[in-house]
This record gives sequence, C-alpha cells and structure tokens, in this order.
Amino acid sequence: MDIEGVLGITLIFGGGTLFLLSISPVGKAIAERIRSHGAIPMQDPELLAEVETLRHEVAELQERVDFTERMLAQRKDAERVGGPIAEGEKAP
Repeated sequence: MDIEGVLGITLIFGGGTLFLLSISPVGKAIAERIRSHGAIPMQDPELLAEVETLRHEVAELQERVDFTERMLAQRKDAERVGGPIAEGEKAP
C-alpha cells in the first residue's frame, strides 16, 4: 500500500469521526467550554456560603493546632530545663 492511500483513508475516517464528534453532546460540551474560556463562571450563592463556612472552620482548626503546638513546645522546654520536681525526688 502506498503512502497516498494510507493518508487518504486516514483523512476520510478521521474527518468522519471528527464530524460525528462535533455533532454529539460531548463535542458540543467541548465547544461550549472552549467558547466560555475566560468568562466569569456562574456563581451559586449557596455554594459561596458553604465555601465561606469551610474557610472559617479551617481557620478555627488552624488556631487550635497552633495552640496545641505551643502547649507541647512549652512542655518539652520544661522537661529539657529540668521541669518540676516530682514527689520523692531531691532537688539538684
């Protein structure tokens, strides 16, 4: 088979496939996505409220983690320095 024959078959079947894809729902969705590139997406007020709630909760959790880290660091520092004297131990 020569290269022109292979190229012709590829163009015929490839072109037909692209045409069928362009009229299918998938092709229309791809075209719509390309057309709306750069446009402002529709914003759902309920979704925005949910995202804001999640941001608030994450910020609160971060504060709690920071507090816990500070408390653990204070405990480790106290142990390194010598810490409080337990019952039954003699002072150095």
